[in-house]
Amino acid sequence: MKPIAKQAPDKHIEAVVLGASAGGIEALLRVLDDLPQPWHLPLVVVLHLPEGHDSLLAEIFTERLRVPVLEAADKMPLVPGNVYFAPPGYHLSIERDRRFSLSCEPPVRFSRPSIDVLMASAADAYGPAVAGMLLTGANDDGAEGLQRIHLAGGITAVQDPDEAQISIMPQAAIALHSPDHVLPLRGLRALLLQLESAHAH
Repeated sequence: MKPIAKQAPDKHIEAVVLGASAGGIEALLRVLDDLPQPWHLPLVVVLHLPEGHDSLLAEIFTERLRVPVLEAADKMPLVPGNVYFAPPGYHLSIERDRRFSLSCEPPVRFSRPSIDVLMASAADAYGPAVAGMLLTGANDDGAEGLQRIHLAGGITAVQDPDEAQISIMPQAAIALHSPDHVLPLRGLRALLLQLESAHAH
């Protein structure tokens, strides 16, 4: 598939939500590694993990990134410049007051946390001021959530399925709506830097 990149985004984006499953740690590290300082956009990530295991994502990414990395907690406010990971076993939502909410609702598409739940809540909380990125993964979680961001007027981007370690997740999103951007990881990183640059000015 030929990468699709539309016009450089001129929207003012206030938050970026990212979703990934199988192969996601490596993909996320390539997108988020060595982000420039100071960094202003809050980044919120759902990465599918087996339930019942402690998540080491915050520790793994803290060692690799120069931006603060936290595991999201209930009622925690989103702070500009931080990277947040959903804790295992809970759905993570963003409320309209820009705070996190955790719930033990049943799994969505066999997943808890669910990318769909995070992205749909981000669309409700931020409207057109949110960007969603969906990376490698082995199910269709995230396709509907990304469509919700699209319908709210936000920016949607998926990893080029030809590059993804497992292409099912990005292909599901492409099948449901036409994302603004279909890019390899280096292109998603470049888009993230563009969004940050527009946000900072």
